[in-house]
This record gives sequence, structure tokens and C-alpha cells, in this order.
Amino acid sequence: MMDIDNVTTIVRTALYTIIKCSAPMLLVSLAIGLAVSIFQTVTSIQEQTLTFVPKVIGIFAAIMLLGHWILGEVVAFTEELWNGFSLYIR
Repeated sequence: MMDIDNVTTIVRTALYTIIKCSAPMLLVSLAIGLAVSIFQTVTSIQEQTLTFVPKVIGIFAAIMLLGHWILGEVVAFTEELWNGFSLYIR
């Protein structure tokens, strides 16, 4: 039977999966942003759009490298959800 404990477990697992799968892109974006900010400070360049292209390229590279792992994590979570479906509807 679907009770509050099952719902809490599903939501906790979903949030953990979201954080785990989005962390690589966020960390790459953070590192590139920090590097560009340091570069801007050292060279006194005050261009606001300078971080856009390096971040897009970095995030694209992270997705290309880690996309298979991210997809595997999402598929595993979805399969776990569907396999427990009969338990949830009782």
C-alpha cells in the first residue's frame, strides 16, 4: 500500500538522483566561471559575456563524457520505480 513512507522514499531517491546527475555540469560551470573571473581580474577585462562560450563548451564536453553514466542513473531510477509499481497500487 502506498503510504507516506513510500512517498518519502521515492521523493528522496528522486532528489538524490537529480543532484547526482546534475552535479558534474554544475561543477564544470563553477570551475570555468571561477577561472574566467580570475582571468578577467588579472587582465582588467570587464566583459560580462566572456564566460558564456567557455561555459557552453565545458558543459557540452561534460555531457559528452558523462552522458552515458547520467542516462544509466536515470534509467536505473526509472526501472526501480516501475518494478515497485505493483507495491505502490495495493
